[in-house]
Amino acid sequence: MRRLWTQFVAVFVKEVRQTIQDKRIVALLTIAPLIQLTMFGYAIDLDVDRVPTVVVDLDRTPASREAISGMLADGTLSLVDQLSSVPAAEAALEAGWAAAALVVPPDFAASRTRRTPARVQVLLDGTDPTRSSAAVGAASGYLAGLGGGVPAVQVRPRLLYNPGLSSPVYMVPGITGMLLLIITTVVTAMGLAREREVGTLEQVRVTPLPAGVLMLGKVAPYVLIGLVDVTAAVAIGAWLFAVPVRGSMLLFYVLTAAYLLNTIGIGLLVSTVSASQQQAFIGAFLFLLPALLLSGTMTPIHAMPDWLIPITWLNPLRFYLEGVRGVLLKGATLAQLWPQLALLTAMGTAVLTTAALRFRKRAA
Repeated sequence: MRRLWTQFVAVFVKEVRQTIQDKRIVALLTIAPLIQLTMFGYAIDLDVDRVPTVVVDLDRTPASREAISGMLADGTLSLVDQLSSVPAAEAALEAGWAAAALVVPPDFAASRTRRTPARVQVLLDGTDPTRSSAAVGAASGYLAGLGGGVPAVQVRPRLLYNPGLSSPVYMVPGITGMLLLIITTVVTAMGLAREREVGTLEQVRVTPLPAGVLMLGKVAPYVLIGLVDVTAAVAIGAWLFAVPVRGSMLLFYVLTAAYLLNTIGIGLLVSTVSASQQQAFIGAFLFLLPALLLSGTMTPIHAMPDWLIPITWLNPLRFYLEGVRGVLLKGATLAQLWPQLALLTAMGTAVLTTAALRFRKRAA
């Protein structure tokens, strides 16, 4: 028994010493989790508030302004603009910079004066069922309390893009982006790190192949696999969960290709700074978790603290999900989604170029 214990202690001490000697592993196992804990504690907020809202006040009376102020008072709805027409409000919801619209009809005050039920319409982006339900509840909660002997105000919600408030319709596009991120980033990072460990990468280096051709040849299969996976995911989502496909599939694949520039580039970049598969896996994982939580998949971005929102602009998954949901659920066109496509392309080009330069340097 004592011999077994001595052997265990020897192996344990050896592993501790080996781990401590690798400063990158020590940093990944100690400092990085503390940073992530702090960041995610602020990022993960399941309370729905600050839903971006536009207002269309067709009555423009003191009564209508008071009702609008009351509906916005508790902070669930956050005013981003006042528009002059319902089509303008629908365009704001389609573009994605508003998630709700309060429409006060021109006879609101007159109906209240005549002691007849007044009506307020709430237009909602139904692609996020939780946020839509909270927005209706905020508007209804205030208007139902208007009394004084006058009939209560009736709220008439109109759900756009997802009338049934189906959660899979909202989640499937997000899962698609997550799967692409996991498959392409982790596999790329660990694949190149594995070849470096076993020595096959060194053998290829002595061939007359240029470093650029070698890199493209290694990452091209992952691009193909990613396109096949995303096609299967959309098909299964439409078949099993009734996820609509309202927009152009060509635009969908263009967005996916721009997104894959980012995921594969990040995987390649992680592999160039990793000396082993263990380091590559941990490095890829430490990117995956922040990318997921700061993408808007689980927690709305507008509900995050103001200091954290700018960090989400560095997250390609955020813009891919905005683009994919726009194409599939809203039928959005390039005119609405060019900012997301431009950002994905710019970030992907930058990270892939950086990774290629490091790869070429290490292959030299």
